[in-house]
Amino acid sequence: MPIYDFHCRRCDRTFELLVSIGAVPACPECGSEGMEKLPSLTAPQGKTAGLIARARAQAAREGHFSNYAPSERPRIKP
Repeated sequence: MPIYDFHCRRCDRTFELLVSIGAVPACPECGSEGMEKLPSLTAPQGKTAGLIARARAQAAREGHFSNYAPSERPRIKP
């Protein structure tokens, strides 16, 4: 069974749910059956700006700069 994204029209929340292809489930929050199936991404999008920023902040806290490109390293102040 594939994972689909659903949006509840009543409580305005979005969920990922594992359902059969033709099924439209009830909302896990409010119980409404007014769920709308949304297009989902087929794979993770890789490194996002937020993920990169968190990894760089952790690297700086730990005292290494492995998450920075060589061209960026001279500008970094430890």
